[in-house]
Amino acid sequence: MLLATYQPDIRSINHSLTASALVAVLPLATLFFMLGVLRITAWISGLAALAVAVIVATAGFDMPVSQAADVASWGAAFGFFPIMWIVISAIWVYNMTIETGHFDVLRRSFAAVSDDMRIQAIVIAFCFGALMEALAGFGTPVAISAVMLIALGFAPIKAATLALVANTAPVAFGALATPIVTLSKVTTGAADPAHRGDFTEDHLGALVGRQTPVLALFVPLALVVIVDGMRGLRQTWLPALVGGVAFAVAQWLTSTHFSVQLTDVVASLVSALALVLLLRVWRPAETYSDLDPEAGGGSASADSPRRGGGVAVATEVVPDTRVEVAKAYAPYLVIIAIFSVAQIDSVKKDLLKEPWTYLFKWPGLDLVSASGKPPAQFTFNWLAAAGTLTIIAGLITMPILGIGPAKAFQAYLRTYRQLAPAIITVMAVLALAYVMNNSGQTGALGKWMASVGSGFALLSPVLGWLGVAVTGSDTSSNSLFGALQVTAAGQAGLDPALMAAANSSGGVLGKMVSPQNLAIAAAAVGMTGREGDIFRKVIGWSLLFLAGMCVLVYLQSTSALEWMLP
Repeated sequence: MLLATYQPDIRSINHSLTASALVAVLPLATLFFMLGVLRITAWISGLAALAVAVIVATAGFDMPVSQAADVASWGAAFGFFPIMWIVISAIWVYNMTIETGHFDVLRRSFAAVSDDMRIQAIVIAFCFGALMEALAGFGTPVAISAVMLIALGFAPIKAATLALVANTAPVAFGALATPIVTLSKVTTGAADPAHRGDFTEDHLGALVGRQTPVLALFVPLALVVIVDGMRGLRQTWLPALVGGVAFAVAQWLTSTHFSVQLTDVVASLVSALALVLLLRVWRPAETYSDLDPEAGGGSASADSPRRGGGVAVATEVVPDTRVEVAKAYAPYLVIIAIFSVAQIDSVKKDLLKEPWTYLFKWPGLDLVSASGKPPAQFTFNWLAAAGTLTIIAGLITMPILGIGPAKAFQAYLRTYRQLAPAIITVMAVLALAYVMNNSGQTGALGKWMASVGSGFALLSPVLGWLGVAVTGSDTSSNSLFGALQVTAAGQAGLDPALMAAANSSGGVLGKMVSPQNLAIAAAAVGMTGREGDIFRKVIGWSLLFLAGMCVLVYLQSTSALEWMLP
C-alpha cells in the first residue's frame, strides 16, 4: 500500500494558526533554554532539540516518522557539506600555519598595527573577520578571528564573544553575497509579475546596503566595550568610529554602485586602511592590556611598556623579515586569489560546476511544501564548494609554508578531532531546521508573525533573526522566509522588497546566538562544552542590535526614513 505524499498543514494544531505556532516554538525554546539557562553543551542541546522537533512534527503536525527521519538526515548531510566542510578546511589551513610558526609571524604583524588590545579587536574581529566572511562565510571568520585573538593574549571566552559580535554587519554580503543571491531567487517567484524587477540582486543588495551599514557604525564601539567596558569606549571611541564609518560608507557605496558580490571585500579593506592611516597620527593615551589581574585588564601610559600579571612584559620584538611576513600572509592571499578566480563566469560554469556537480532527490523523501512545491534537490558540487577551494588553497600554500605532506595530513586529522563536537552540533541543528521547515513548524511561526498587519514592519527583522538563529545561515534564513516576507508585506500594504531585505539584515543578528556558530567559536578557542557561557555573553548584544534594526526598518517603511531607500 502506497502512502500519500506528505504535505504540511501550518494549522495542524486544533486548526489554529496561533496554537500551531505556540507548539512549533517548543524545539527552539528547548534549544535556547538548555544552552542559556542550563548551560548544557551545544551538541547535547542540539540533539535534544532535534528530538523535540521530531516529536512535534510527528505527533503535532502529522508528519510520518519515516519522512521525519529522512528529512533529518538530509539536513544533517547539508550541515556537514557544505557548511562544516568550509570550516574544517579553513581551520586546517590555520593549523598548518600554527605547525610551521607562521601564525606567530602573522600575529606579530597584526600586533605591529597597534599594541592596544581594544584596537586589535577591531582590526582582527571586525576588519579581518569581515574579509573572511566576504570570501567564505559559514563560520570561518568566527573560527579564525577567535584563534588569532587568543594568540594576541585575549581570554578564550572574550575572544569567542568578540568574534561572534563582530560577525554581524558583513554577514548579509558574506560568501560573495550568497545570501543576497539566494534572496533574489526565492522572492522573484513570489512577487507580482509587474514588480519582479524590484527583486534583482542589485536592488535587494542596495536595500540591504541601506540597513547593515547603520549596524556597522556601532559594532566596533561594542567591541571596545566588550574588551574594556566604558573606559575602553572613552579612550578608543575614535578608532572604533573611524573603522565603523569607513566600513559603513564603503559597504553602502559598493552595494549600490559597484558590485554586490564584492561589497564586503571592499568594505573590510577600506576599514582596515582607514585604521592604519589613523594610527600613524594618533594613539590612545593609555595602552590597554587584558593580562593585568590587578587592574581587571590593565592600562599603561602610551609611553610605558605593557604589563602582564602585574609584571612588566619584555618589550623585545622578534624580528621578522619581509619574506617571513609574506609567507605568513600567503595562505589568506592565496584563498583570496582562488575564490576570486572561481567567480569568473567561465571558470565557475565550465570548470567547477557543470562537470563536477551532482543533483539528486534525497532518498526516501515523499513530501511537498505547504504551497505544494516539491523539495529542492541536494546539490553535491564538491569541486566548486568553498571548502574544496580552501583545500586547494591549502595545498598551494604547503610548499610556501614549508610543511610536508605527512605533517599536513596529520594537521588535517587533528582538525577533525578538534572540531568533532562542533560537527555534531551543526549537523544536529541543521537536521532540526529541516524537520521544522518541512513539517510546517517554521511556516506556522512565520505566518503567525506575519498576521499582525502594518506592524509587520517591526517584526520583519525578527523573522530573519529567528531563521538564522535556527539554521546558523543568513542564506538559509532568506531561503526559508524570503517569499513569506514578500507575501506578508503585500497583505499589509508594505514595500515587499524592503521587507525581504529586512529578513537578511535582521538575520545577521541571529548569527551570534546560533548554536552552529556558538559551537564553532567554542571549538576554536578550546572551550567546547562552554557554549552556554558564550551564549549568555552575546545574547544581550544580539537583542539590542535587533531592536535597533527593527526600529530602522519600521522608520524606513514610513515617510520618516523613506529617503534612505534607493
